[in-house]
Amino acid sequence: MKHTHIIEKMTIEEKAAILSGKNVWQTWNIDRLGIPSIFCSDGPHGIRKQAKEGDHLGLNASLPSTCFPTAASVANSWDEDLCREIGEALGEEASALGVNVLLGPGLNIKRSPLCGRNFEYFSEDPYLSGKLAAAYIKGIQSQGVHACPKHFAVNNQEQRRMAMNSVVDERTLREIYLEGFEIAVKEGGARAIMTSYNEVNGVYANENQHLLKDILRGEWGFDGIVITDWGGSNDHVKGVAAGSNLEMPSPGLHTARELITAVENGRLSMEALDNCVDDLLEAVFTLTGKQENRQSSFDEDAHHMLAGKAAQESIVLLKNQDEMLPLKPGCRVALIGDFAFTPRYQGAGSSLVNPIRLETMEEMIRAYPLNVIGCAKGYSRSGADDAALRQEAFDLAARADVVLYCFGLDEISESEGMDRSHMRVPRNQIELLTALAEVNPRIAGILSAGSAIEMPWHECCKSILHGYLSGQAGTSAMLRVITGEVNPSGRLSETYPLRYEDTPACKYFPGEERCSQYRESLYVGYRYYDTEKVKVQYPFGFGLSYTTFSYGSMEILENEVRFTLTNTGKVDGKEVVQLYVRGPKGRIFRPDKELKGFKKVFLKAGESRMVTIPFDDKTFRYWNRVTNRFEVEGGIYTVLIGGSVADIRLYQTVTREGTTESWPYEPEMLKSYYSGKIGQVPEEEFEALLGHPVPDGKWSGELGVNDALCQMYYAKSPLARLAWRILTALKNRSEAKGKPDLNLLFIYNMPFRGIAKMTGGAVSMEMAEGMVLAVNGHFFRGMKQIIGGYFANAKANRAYEKKLSGK
Repeated sequence: MKHTHIIEKMTIEEKAAILSGKNVWQTWNIDRLGIPSIFCSDGPHGIRKQAKEGDHLGLNASLPSTCFPTAASVANSWDEDLCREIGEALGEEASALGVNVLLGPGLNIKRSPLCGRNFEYFSEDPYLSGKLAAAYIKGIQSQGVHACPKHFAVNNQEQRRMAMNSVVDERTLREIYLEGFEIAVKEGGARAIMTSYNEVNGVYANENQHLLKDILRGEWGFDGIVITDWGGSNDHVKGVAAGSNLEMPSPGLHTARELITAVENGRLSMEALDNCVDDLLEAVFTLTGKQENRQSSFDEDAHHMLAGKAAQESIVLLKNQDEMLPLKPGCRVALIGDFAFTPRYQGAGSSLVNPIRLETMEEMIRAYPLNVIGCAKGYSRSGADDAALRQEAFDLAARADVVLYCFGLDEISESEGMDRSHMRVPRNQIELLTALAEVNPRIAGILSAGSAIEMPWHECCKSILHGYLSGQAGTSAMLRVITGEVNPSGRLSETYPLRYEDTPACKYFPGEERCSQYRESLYVGYRYYDTEKVKVQYPFGFGLSYTTFSYGSMEILENEVRFTLTNTGKVDGKEVVQLYVRGPKGRIFRPDKELKGFKKVFLKAGESRMVTIPFDDKTFRYWNRVTNRFEVEGGIYTVLIGGSVADIRLYQTVTREGTTESWPYEPEMLKSYYSGKIGQVPEEEFEALLGHPVPDGKWSGELGVNDALCQMYYAKSPLARLAWRILTALKNRSEAKGKPDLNLLFIYNMPFRGIAKMTGGAVSMEMAEGMVLAVNGHFFRGMKQIIGGYFANAKANRAYEKKLSGK
């Protein structure tokens, strides 16, 4: 241990207390030993430090900071250097605002387009996610702030996220859901990591020894701190035993008492407790030891410009019929759409940033060389029909050379705490678009959305530019692309299917009752569409440019591939070159091809350059569940180079020696996986893949402390069912307004144990168990336990606080 001299002086009460939060955002300080507090803050795309004392969920108003594009947006840049630059800016702002641990980036896999939090995540591909996350982390940590990538692991739905069990086979876990985290830890050097709310194969992530001990600390060599998601601790004793260092936000001292009791009765060793304290002390002293290097301010103008640069590098040109874009100077433009007046520039939830400034299209467009003949909202953001708004838009569109139509997903369509119910853009926006196309067919659609959408209306647009959720400076970035000042270079980091029913997990998402079964296995996103030859709207890696590129002269060396890239057009531009590998058709099932490298290359018009992409330890590997390690299947591999997964320009084969002696599969038992037809995987096949029976995820007759409040629908108590109806009515009312109540959504999906973890010590686990008794129809027994628990908890807290104060 690094801090034995301090730990030996600590009382067991101090050791136990320091492993939980003092309040919503801070750790405990122990003044007598010179142990200061550190401050955590949300902020994958901007610092969200609350202006006043944190509320119990940490969702209320925050101090102004730069709102950068969300991870889903920046992922379309495919630019590691840009991500590191953004990370440095985030680290600067965190330091200036007194934040020690920045809770991000988020790099969960976009398993389904319907996950409500996809706007916070990079990609459906783990390699791309990991590389970009590692760059963010390097930038953040260069400023003396710890990055905390999240949510570890297999967290892919918002519905009942604190009460779900993700059931996934080990190979899929390793190759899809952990690879991004592996890169973030090994290459990014992450000094903290946040565990997810859910169970992974029956064990909560924060107390999962396989995840935290075997893999994170054992195989990857992670020696930083593990932090729970806010309210994500189930059993703090098990968490500490697994190497989880910090339970947040502020569960109160009853969990510290649980640790002490566990040490006294032998359930938890003092060594495990001391090791967790030692890791945390190392972080605390590292983060607070050089206060003279802390930023006191940051350059708001420079960060705004960087936010704009990030947005413009991430804009994807999806369609450009008849080369309508870029618009010529003086073009008569009608600007239509409510998003032009009130932009949709970030997601909703714990990542919500209070921007320092915010650009709007309606204000900014007149600074560009366009003849703007007028601006009209056209549709109601709430989704209501408005004939007057429609008519104003028609009249304006009829007089224009080109219509710029700003539309996309509204705030209620995607938010932390709730999953999407479909992939459609709100009906009234599409009805207006369809009608406008009859008035003026020269429409450039300007999309804002944080996740994939269905696009049956795409023929109504001559051109489509997708800005995703582009942050506070996204408007000027979009206008620079529209006018040709900037050549678009974004490429999709996720596939756009024709319809939701085509997605690989549609039959398995969201998980029913307590279990989410990952029956699609490796076939996530393009790995499925490409293997099964499913037609899509836009493939993974796709994006157009105002110029063209040619590829040639491919050569494979021992540890790299190189080729010549030429800008064959008339304007300068950037190409995202992508390396895919197709494995041998042998004993191991696998997708048709997988991303194994990429590079963003700038070329002047007519310029050629030799591009080199290295191979790494992930290029040819697969996880062997029998030998419990990554191995190589011997045989012939095809190395493919192109502009998207569906646009392969060059390919060559290479032979690799194998390492496999014990084969993990019997193909006849896994026909769905060997064929790629995973839409309806039989239970017996999934069990063969898992290596054990599928767990029974059905709710039993009685609710438990790990069941969510929304499940009081099943409660035996009429009062509990009434409470469920009231909560549901309040939730539905907030959704009908078009702006979700995030606190309400959190509470609605929170398990009963969360009440004991999120109330600053006012409620103990004994009281939460009393609530469950009452909900299950044992009202008087439950109330007796709640009331008795309240007084016992308050008394024990006072006694503990007295010991901490040294009185």
